[in-house]
Amino acid sequence: MNVAQALAAAGIEPREARILLAEASGVSEASLIGFPERVLARSVLERFRSFVERRKLGEPIAYLVGRKEFYGLDLAVNPSVLIPRPETELLVDLVLKTNPSSLLELGTGSGAVALAVKHHCPKAAVVAVEADASALATAKRNAAKLNLEVDFRHGRWFEPVAGERFDAIVANPPYVAEGDPHLEALRFEPRAALVSGADGLDAIREIARDAPRHLYPGGWIFLEHGLGQEGAVQGLLSQAGLMNIAAWPDLAGIARVTGGRVKS
Repeated sequence: MNVAQALAAAGIEPREARILLAEASGVSEASLIGFPERVLARSVLERFRSFVERRKLGEPIAYLVGRKEFYGLDLAVNPSVLIPRPETELLVDLVLKTNPSSLLELGTGSGAVALAVKHHCPKAAVVAVEADASALATAKRNAAKLNLEVDFRHGRWFEPVAGERFDAIVANPPYVAEGDPHLEALRFEPRAALVSGADGLDAIREIARDAPRHLYPGGWIFLEHGLGQEGAVQGLLSQAGLMNIAAWPDLAGIARVTGGRVKS
């Protein structure tokens, strides 16, 4: 069977089929497009068909190929970490505008946000906290591959940084409510990184409450959240005594990040 025949027989979205065949064969998508008559080895076909069957069951492309691009960085991903999403790049945009000397990321997962900030703000001291040991190992591998120095720490939220303060805090915490119907589509991703109580706000409540004691005067916190949660998050930041509270939309126009500042 040649490239064109294998792609036609896949039965999945053509772009996805090309990505998976490129991964299975070890050649570029451009090469597949340029040489559709190339005959594929049996081992390549078997690997490709395995990828296709897993994709038909809903497994994300990023997990199948083991990587995902985020803010221009090529990151390794696996089922221990959430797949970085384009909308989360807004967190990086907002942090970089503050030009922090120090940053704390809570729940770093693959390390995407911390590493993107460090890449674009190399003089900043970046600390990234993660409670899941497997996810933390993935983040450390990404940092090593990218040659970026981030201080990764194992623990829950602010526990590993007791007594420390930062110019900025950023987090993409779990914010999906228990029983949300969208969870079915996310079943391959780590549930602990997605679900946070009956209304999805348990983690954000805890982070907002404790953030001021970990920020220098004038320091910012930015929190990613779900559709329609911005009002509740603004209220939590206000209760914590933060100022200049605002919400920022993602590229789809959905309020995606809410933040606030400690009084200078």
